[in-house]
Amino acid sequence: MWNVNELVIAFIISCMTALIMTPLIIKIVKKYELVDQPDGKRKLHHGEKPSLGGLAIFIGVAAGYLYLQPSHPYLDEIIIGAFIMILTGVLDDIYDLKPFYKLIGQVTAAAVVVSSGLIIDKLTIPFAGIVYLGNFGILITILWIVGASNAINLIDGLDGLAAGVSTIALSSIMMMAIMDYRIIVVYLTVILIGGTLGFLVHNFYPAKIFMGDTGALFLGYAIAVVSMFGLFKNVALFSFIVPFIVIAIPIYDTILAIIRRTLNKQGIATADRQHIHYRLMSMGYSHRTTVLILYGFSLFFGIMAIVFNSATLLASLVIMVVTFLGIQLVAEMAGITYLNRKPVLRTIQKLIGIEQSADSRHKH
Repeated sequence: MWNVNELVIAFIISCMTALIMTPLIIKIVKKYELVDQPDGKRKLHHGEKPSLGGLAIFIGVAAGYLYLQPSHPYLDEIIIGAFIMILTGVLDDIYDLKPFYKLIGQVTAAAVVVSSGLIIDKLTIPFAGIVYLGNFGILITILWIVGASNAINLIDGLDGLAAGVSTIALSSIMMMAIMDYRIIVVYLTVILIGGTLGFLVHNFYPAKIFMGDTGALFLGYAIAVVSMFGLFKNVALFSFIVPFIVIAIPIYDTILAIIRRTLNKQGIATADRQHIHYRLMSMGYSHRTTVLILYGFSLFFGIMAIVFNSATLLASLVIMVVTFLGIQLVAEMAGITYLNRKPVLRTIQKLIGIEQSADSRHKH
């Protein structure tokens, strides 16, 4: 049984450490001119902005970890993998690594986790029961860790967006871990949430510092790993879908980016301004409002994941439909439509008595 007082203290330690370390990192980064320059394409901030803020998150999490000192057979390899992911992010923030070298770092971190024995080795599927993956589970595990890391990285385009979405995702996982009595997941999510919130104070619009790939890759890695402890291991129906619902926005945005760039015959890692958050801003929403909208949808998906985690087969199917409609609504609000139709958005507008099309926002 976990000690609530210890968890609260660990949360405060992680949060306050990140909160205090962030200004120190800002000073160091400025001193050595390790700043993020606007490029008029994907990076739209005004003036130079300090990067490497992810180090503050990592240090905050480490402080909470040292206080709690959780014990688990997989933790040594997980920590090594985290260091590799952080190092990959730091090198990319400083030297702007080529995508191939970043991928090597991410795969290496994932491979270290796999070496610990923490593998997605089985899935629970309705009517089929438990399906064991065998060696194929190793590939699935690596793809999940690398995919989740890049998903959070790709959505890190607006002040506070990646940090907020990650906090909501981790909070959802923590709630499910409490319900399922998965102690190690509760311990890890508490310090991860604390470290991220401490940094978010300085990162929310207008940001004083960016987390950079250092923070985005680390948070994506952390979400992937803790979900493997608590979600893929669940015996509930459709359990393997739950982690995808938790970070539905980043995953959906990543899938769209891959499809878009493939159709345009561009490299998958090519930067552009067609991500959901940029498209929302192009529809007339302000920077802050866009972030809050995506926070709201992330919270919605997090709640859906919590309910889904212990739902019956029928309820699971209903939640899947509602989740799909939620994703479709996000797309329609961002102007991503098919045949110029917005059925979900217009239905909601009619229900609440708004006849004016959301398209008019673009004219503002």
